Amino acid sequence: MSANEKLVLALPKGRILEEVMPLVRAAGIEPEPAFDDPKSRLLQFETNIPELSIIRVRSFDVATFVAFGAAHLGVAGNDVLMEFNYPELFAPVDLKIGHCRLSVAEPRELVRKDDPARWSHIRIATKYPAITRAHFAARGVQAECIKLNGAMELAPGLGLCRRIVDLVSTGKTMEENGLVEIETIAEITSRLIVNRAALKTRPEQVGGWVDRSREAADAA
Repeated sequence: MSANEKLVLALPKGRILEEVMPLVRAAGIEPEPAFDDPKSRLLQFETNIPELSIIRVRSFDVATFVAFGAAHLGVAGNDVLMEFNYPELFAPVDLKIGHCRLSVAEPRELVRKDDPARWSHIRIATKYPAITRAHFAARGVQAECIKLNGAMELAPGLGLCRRIVDLVSTGKTMEENGLVEIETIAEITSRLIVNRAALKTRPEQVGGWVDRSREAADAA
């Protein structure tokens, strides 16, 4: 990670991108026109700041790009940070966007006869096996995790498992698929994340963007 290379900001695709761009622009960063062009297949974009570019990647990959030094800064939910727990990452700013929760859910008909206090071993479908195992291990429960990357709500109805751990925003998807939240593991928001080595070797540049991001989040 050279002190002379251009800084790279990693942003997540999808819903969070829509929420974070007003903050990015409030911090003084304006990407090139291709960034807002739905027909463009570019993944890296120049900005009005000559020494800063933006990459757009999957939300789960932002933390990996920043942890391994391919990007210097990024935006990631604390669900991703908890799941990977990269020591190379520092999350100095809660951007107060992307509000949701990480919850345990099960079929509505199971809730009436279920007693979580009696669990000793459970099978769970989730995108977050590390968080899920740690959460239940703290209660003395062994969690057998089946890793899925989407459509978690289908798993109980198709017999894959009886429970899931997933992100919940409005809860409508779970409700329409016959599931009920029975426990919240964590409240989730998106954070500005920084590569620790970059902050140490380029404190003025990287620290300056941390300060701008904090000001933009506070003003919003």
